Amino acid sequence: MGSFNEPVYLEEKLREVRENGRLSYRSRSLPTWCPGCGYFSIVEGVTNALNKLGIANKDVAIVSGIGCASRFPFFLNTYGFHTLHGRTLPVATGIKVANDALTVMAIGGDGDAFAIGGAHIPHAARRNVDMTYLVFDNGIYGLTKGQTSPTSVLGFKTSTSPYENQDAPLNPLMMLLSYGASWVGQAYAGQPHHLADLITQALAHRGFSYLNVLSPCVTFDKTTRTYSNLNMQVRMLPNDHDSADMMAAMAEATRVGEPALGVYFKAQRPTLADALNTITSKARSKEAPSQGANTAKKRAAGR
Repeated sequence: MGSFNEPVYLEEKLREVRENGRLSYRSRSLPTWCPGCGYFSIVEGVTNALNKLGIANKDVAIVSGIGCASRFPFFLNTYGFHTLHGRTLPVATGIKVANDALTVMAIGGDGDAFAIGGAHIPHAARRNVDMTYLVFDNGIYGLTKGQTSPTSVLGFKTSTSPYENQDAPLNPLMMLLSYGASWVGQAYAGQPHHLADLITQALAHRGFSYLNVLSPCVTFDKTTRTYSNLNMQVRMLPNDHDSADMMAAMAEATRVGEPALGVYFKAQRPTLADALNTITSKARSKEAPSQGANTAKKRAAGR
């Protein structure tokens, strides 16, 4: 029989957490989401990923919009920018262009991303801005008390659809693949270790990486995107899935009834920073006309 002075399992885990460095990425503000919300897993996933990659706190900038997910920057000990509804990606792009050395993450919910912010996604993707976009997809507006969102399923009853939702939901994965994102993946908040691994891969990718995170809203959705339903629905991408095959990625993305987790697609191509550097190099290589030549042209024009 063990001594009462022996450390218990909880104490061992606390020691492990303190020693591995993850806590250095957490701020003093505790998350204020509803108990059971999947967003807690995403905070842990991000801190684990930053710690694993060894990215310094001062080299990280996290940008959010409006909604439950927008609180994210407050809970991390990094640079943060709580911006306007749907304007996360333009602000994040500006930060990355201003300081390419920063690891930039944009955070949004399905409403912030695909309703008011939807017009910004294709341009960030096609320009291949070197940032990671995490979208917390719970299929509902949580902060404003449970209205339908762009990814709400057909037949979903909410305060704005008491006679069931009649609007077909958007398919975020298909959208990002067709927009030209160079890294597209999907995770599930109910599988936190796999989630942390995918966040790590997304952050390590050079280019625009998009991670769709399925996450239940435990307060306003008791029937549809619940933990029990998602636990039965989600699956891993097949072992032989080729993440370099765009058509294979799209085929998997169409199977919305049994969402797959993993990296759908990844490719290496020039980033927005590469394009801007090319423009700068070309502009500098053009020899500026001498002062004498300009004076001669002005005299000639004045005759």
